[in-house]
Amino acid sequence: MAIENCSRCGVQLVVPQDAQTIRCAVCQAITRVHSYYPLAQARESATRFTSGLISMVSSNISGMTGSVSSSSYPVPGYGGYYAQPPIRPVLQLPLPSMHGRKRALLCGVSYRGKSYKIKGSINDVKCMRYFLVEKFGFPNDSILMLTEDETNPLKIPTKENIRLALRWLVQGCQPGDSLVFHFSGHGSKQLDYDMDEVDGFDETLCPLDYETRGMIVDDEINATIVRPLPQGATLHAIIDACYSQTVLDLPFVCRMNREGYYTWEDQTRSPYKGTSGGLAFCISACDDNQTSVDTTALAGNASTGALTYCFIQAVQNEPGLTYGRLLNSMRQVIRGAKTGGLRLNGPIAALVNKALFNTEITQVC
Repeated sequence: MAIENCSRCGVQLVVPQDAQTIRCAVCQAITRVHSYYPLAQARESATRFTSGLISMVSSNISGMTGSVSSSSYPVPGYGGYYAQPPIRPVLQLPLPSMHGRKRALLCGVSYRGKSYKIKGSINDVKCMRYFLVEKFGFPNDSILMLTEDETNPLKIPTKENIRLALRWLVQGCQPGDSLVFHFSGHGSKQLDYDMDEVDGFDETLCPLDYETRGMIVDDEINATIVRPLPQGATLHAIIDACYSQTVLDLPFVCRMNREGYYTWEDQTRSPYKGTSGGLAFCISACDDNQTSVDTTALAGNASTGALTYCFIQAVQNEPGLTYGRLLNSMRQVIRGAKTGGLRLNGPIAALVNKALFNTEITQVC
């Protein structure tokens, strides 16, 4: 079989003999087959030889360090096969207990050294981690945090690492599991070639290396962490990024006006992009045509994303609140910051200072 790279996302596709086009199983783009079959066969043979050699060396290294492994296998896709790259590092994190598990993936990308750097994204995930552990009892070893501060190369928020981490998040998911995906960084959008978006654009997340490796498209995020979600499992995504309203491609969108009245919009298109029976919620920073920023107006001298801070404060201050009440509470925090009527005090102040500065402060009730 021949090998072709997807014309959109660049992954390798195994092409059946005499096929003229092939659909990518990851991004659903249709790629025209340019190479001749005999040449593709030769290239595949060479690739297999090289992959085998690298795999053998990698296996020896893995046996010594116990931190990296590799695999290569075809996964059936729409009209073709998606060939995994020959070396796929696996995140070696201990899995939580088998039932009622809590697991979280927190990605904070600051894009250091770039003109578009963000100051508050790493602060966001630090606060979210502390919040999940202290407020909801998430085990520390069940939280995977990807930031540029990490020394482990597998925990740098590159495109490949975020993809691996998203797979880790839903790996072995069962009824009773509670999953959290938090992303603080840049978001963007691109033309939708699959005709499955109401506005004609795919929403994207920007990893650290998106300029060279590309962005992570909402279709892939949906296929990775939404569609596999089984009945009885729940996923909460908090996306503190621009153009993020439908970045999980969920079937329904809740719109709330300034008075607190809300309506539901049906975003259902073909193919179906709901879960496999579970519940998935996405709380996003803004609409698909809006931008968001980080600010010091909410957390004193520390920069944080507005969504992250408002979400934590709303949940911290009002236990057991409904989703509608959550959205209203978050709006009130934003309005308080705009009018200058917000002071950093109470439980949220203690949380921010502990998470970011590891200090205690006196709470003002």
